[in-house]
Amino acid sequence: MDLNLKGKRALVTGSSAGLGEAIAKLLAAEGATVVVHGRSAERARAVADAIGAAGGRAEVALGDVANDEGADAVAAKATEGGAIDILVNNAGYYHHLNWTTALPETWVETYQVNVLSGVRMIQRLVPAMRARGWGRVIQIGGGLAGQPIPMQPDYNASLAARHNLAVSLARDLKDTGVTSNIVAPGAILVPSVKALLETIAPKYDWGESWEAIERGCVRDLVPNDVGRLGRPEEIAGAVAYLSSPFADYISGATIRVDGGTIRSAF
Repeated sequence: MDLNLKGKRALVTGSSAGLGEAIAKLLAAEGATVVVHGRSAERARAVADAIGAAGGRAEVALGDVANDEGADAVAAKATEGGAIDILVNNAGYYHHLNWTTALPETWVETYQVNVLSGVRMIQRLVPAMRARGWGRVIQIGGGLAGQPIPMQPDYNASLAARHNLAVSLARDLKDTGVTSNIVAPGAILVPSVKALLETIAPKYDWGESWEAIERGCVRDLVPNDVGRLGRPEEIAGAVAYLSSPFADYISGATIRVDGGTIRSAF
């Protein structure tokens, strides 16, 4: 299916690895020129080179979007080749902390990376979308925004903020041709998740093969209706759809890609 993204320019923050890398590669495969963002020149360039080798078009913008100086640098570099039509706010991270160990300064750091980084890029790039009468803003959220767990309280709250700001932005963009939506992944098999699960597998007696570990994880930690972890390409597919003209009538929405982990009728 051709998503009609040829001629569009997309910036995917945090796209030098993991979910962001998969999103960048699929948008490029659909014809968009993708700006790969990260803090490591080597990793970002590797993703851009892979996109080029596959026949796509990619550029690189480096900087830490958790501060104003870095966000300015990323926005300036990303728009050198033209205005950004699609902004995917993917950059983020989390600590394995709890209510005792997640101190206030950790909350501040988490919000700078997971929430304010997106705000910075929205404020720098969306005005031009509004002026042109077309654009896409997509936050990568998560089910923990609405169904938080005891661990990682700062991360849970930052996801809720991402969801909330996306809907507020959608209301603000009424009648502009620019939409704001959320893709909410469940547990996704990226390298860091696989490494963590292999480390904790003996504690849960899941076995030694990856197949057994994945089954055990889904049974004991992240139950869903599909029976496996998600794959980065499945998140990328939802982002690519929301980025396309086929999603003109979708704004302020959340698309959950979690195998049914969040059990809600609404």
